[in-house]
Amino acid sequence: MRHEAINNLYPNVASQTNNLAFDSQGNKITVDESKVAEEVERLQAEYDSKQYHRDRAISYPSLQDQLDMQYWDSVNGTTTWKDAIAKVKTDIPKPE
Repeated sequence: MRHEAINNLYPNVASQTNNLAFDSQGNKITVDESKVAEEVERLQAEYDSKQYHRDRAISYPSLQDQLDMQYWDSVNGTTTWKDAIAKVKTDIPKPE
């Protein structure tokens, strides 16, 4: 995440190695470590705030299974697919 933070703060950075940043000509770029730490914290907060997205993604039935549910729901007049999706949304609610 540190690399991403430096890239966000210093768009002229072409490469990073061993906590050093360089431009495309190989010149060292001095980075403000306090700004990098703030950006890392911001990026981590953004990542953490989307945990429910990741949790839901692995909890939903596969697309193949969802399509099969939808087909059989249309044939049988049932709500299997809607129920399965609603359960995931209930079990893993979106944060307020």
